[in-house]
Amino acid sequence: MKLVSGKNVVRTTTLAALLIGGGLLANAQQTNDQPVPADNTKVNQRDRSSDQPTADQQKMNPSDRDITQQIRKSIVADKSLSTYAHNVKVITQNGMVTLKGPVRTEEDKKAIEDKAAQVAGAEKVTSEIEVQPKH
Repeated sequence: MKLVSGKNVVRTTTLAALLIGGGLLANAQQTNDQPVPADNTKVNQRDRSSDQPTADQQKMNPSDRDITQQIRKSIVADKSLSTYAHNVKVITQNGMVTLKGPVRTEEDKKAIEDKAAQVAGAEKVTSEIEVQPKH
């Protein structure tokens, strides 16, 4: 049986510490290279307000569901709209439609507002769509 000398213990401990430290440094560098996630905090706080219509407040009566469904079908069928535009929220309460969400262009915003107005009537549509171009 061979005894380990004090120098070997120090070398082994130092080598292990360097390997662990290097691994942690490499991991930290990888995390910093990743894109920063989107921050919707302000929008989410706004939508928590009781006076702001949200999708979970959508009425379940047939006429409101039908209005929302017609607008949604019209938006999804328009392949010229961006993915952001296809994901705009459509909320109908007592025949009044609220549109919410980000789009990339003014053209997308106008097209969605027009589609909602064709179904519900322009006087019954409130647009809270925000134009947020790519950064």
